[in-house]
Formats: sequence, C-alpha cells, structure tokens
Amino acid sequence: MLVSYSSSSEEDEENEGRDKRKHKRCKNDDSPPTSKKLRCVTATQDCCTQMAAFHPTQAKPRLPLPGCVLEMFSEPEDPSTEDSSLHGGRVRSFQHERGNWATYVYLPYAPDEGFLDLVGEMVQVVSARGLSLTWAEEFHVSLSQTVVLRHHWIQPFVLSLRKGLASYPRMVCLAEKMNVYTNEQKTRTFLGVEVTTGHAQLLEVVRAVDQTMEEFSLSTFYKNPSFHVSLAWSVGDCADQLRSQCLQELQATLDSHEEGSFLLRLACEELRCKSGNKVFTFPLH
Repeated sequence: MLVSYSSSSEEDEENEGRDKRKHKRCKNDDSPPTSKKLRCVTATQDCCTQMAAFHPTQAKPRLPLPGCVLEMFSEPEDPSTEDSSLHGGRVRSFQHERGNWATYVYLPYAPDEGFLDLVGEMVQVVSARGLSLTWAEEFHVSLSQTVVLRHHWIQPFVLSLRKGLASYPRMVCLAEKMNVYTNEQKTRTFLGVEVTTGHAQLLEVVRAVDQTMEEFSLSTFYKNPSFHVSLAWSVGDCADQLRSQCLQELQATLDSHEEGSFLLRLACEELRCKSGNKVFTFPLH
C-alpha cells in the first residue's frame, strides 16, 4: 500500500499560515486578555437569568421577630419626652431606665360594694368644690416606699422578704379617719382613710421590710408613717385646698354613711410585693 506523506516544507508552510491568521485576529481584537473570561461569565449569568424566567421561584416569607427580641433593639424611653397625658397626668418620681423595676410592699384590700359607694360619694364632695379626683386603680396600705430594683435583684429581694416575714401572725386593722397626703415630689395629692387600730402591728411589719431594704441599700419607710388606704388622687399639690375646703365634709360623709358610721376593716392575712408587673404573695400565719 502506498501512503502519501506531506513534505516537511508543506507542513511548515501550513503552520506558518495558521500563525499569521491567529496573529491577525489578535491584532484586530482590542479587548484586554481577560475579556474572554468575562464574556463567558456574562454568558453564564444571562443563561441563569433565562432559566430563572422559565422557572420562577417565590421568596419564602420571613417569620416575624418576637416582641421580646424587638424590644432588645428599641430605643430606651426618654422621660423628658414622655407624654404624661397617657398616664392621667402623672409624672415619674424617678428616671426610667431599662432593667429597673419599680417595687413596693403593701397590704392589699379587696373592696366591697359599700366601700366603692363611699369612694363615689367622696369624689362627688370634692368635685362640688371645683376639684377633680381620679379613683385609685387598686386599694391597699403601703408598707414601704417605692424603690428601684435591678432585674437580677428581684429574686434574692423576694427571698429576703419571705424569710423576714415568715414569723408574723395575721392581724385586723381598722381605718375610720379621713386624711390628705402628697408624695415627696408634690406631684400628686391623695385622699385616704387612715388606719386607727392596728398601727403598732403594722410598724412591726415595716421593721422587717426595712431590714430587707437596708440589705439591698434601698430607702426605708418613713419614720412616723400614717398608714392609710388611698381612695383617689389628683395631679399636683392641692393638699391645703382639700384640707381647708373638703376634709371636714368628707369626714362627716364617712361618719354619716347611709349604712351607719363607716369602719374600714382590713383583714391582714397576707402581704404582697409588686415589682414591675410581677406580684409576690407572703401569707401571714
């Protein structure tokens, strides 16, 4: 069999021709050396875009964040810009800071219908003198000042109170004297019924509460407290006006209640501590 082989000179001429054609293409192409790679990437992206058009996918909806997580990144409340009208005109007695819990100890009182009727009559008497009173949100006898606790203090604070109050017996207190009070900042005035029987027993309880307050370097109760149940309150300091214009008539209303002389009876079976929105109960024995 005869096989035809090209001569070396023919191969050289053919290779030389390919090199010239290749050189000519490179000379006419002004793009940088990486342009081919970029063109490939662009072509790939276009291809993906076209595929996505034929196969559309819907983005999965994001789950809402829990409120507790959102609050972690919210701005702390600025007491200088707080709208007091949202709280009946009340003004904070201390600056609000995140993680601080307003805390106080008290003797609860569950009102009956006769007591609520009495409060309504008292408010009407004061209203007739041109003053406006707001009913108390709850009725109780305070056994401590309102103090500020850090969140991590609450549990040891409550444990200390429980230990200090463990040995106190139940008692009965009576209240039958109208009186007027203001807070230390003179930003609110209170109309209350003062405890006249059981004062000494309540002082003993306050001593136990004060021991816990001192343990946590907090303010103790007043030296000569007037234990009372607040019935209603007004914004600002109007104590003198209430005493001079209303107190005598208020006492007469109390003494001549339609069901007879009103005697507020407080069955002291348990004490409570409120810290923020948490309430702790301490039964008396």
